[in-house]
Amino acid sequence: MTQCKSPVSSALSLIGGKWKIAIIYNLRQNPVRFGELKRILAPITQQMLTKQLREMERDRLVDRKVYEVIPPKVEYSLTDFGLSFMPVLDSLCKWSTENKILCVRSLKITSQNSSDGGHS
Repeated sequence: MTQCKSPVSSALSLIGGKWKIAIIYNLRQNPVRFGELKRILAPITQQMLTKQLREMERDRLVDRKVYEVIPPKVEYSLTDFGLSFMPVLDSLCKWSTENKILCVRSLKITSQNSSDGGHS
């Protein structure tokens, strides 16, 4: 029997996780070099950023352009498919801004619970 994934599950399989939405957000306007992305997304490790970008390139969300210069220059940008996520990201940013106080409170509670072993 084949299970049908919900549209949300399908989308989250492409953009879910700690870093992918942040990567998309930072590529939304212009191409960005790897080192600049790493600096913007600190404390992401080089290994994790490479893994996330490779997955996003495989999923056709991100384009990787290599310039034949010394030292090597690599830029990442959103593909048309990646750019098609922008209305969703804009809505998410709007929702987060409109609910900033509740979001901050929830993050504090989550942080407190994880630091005391989940006991409130």
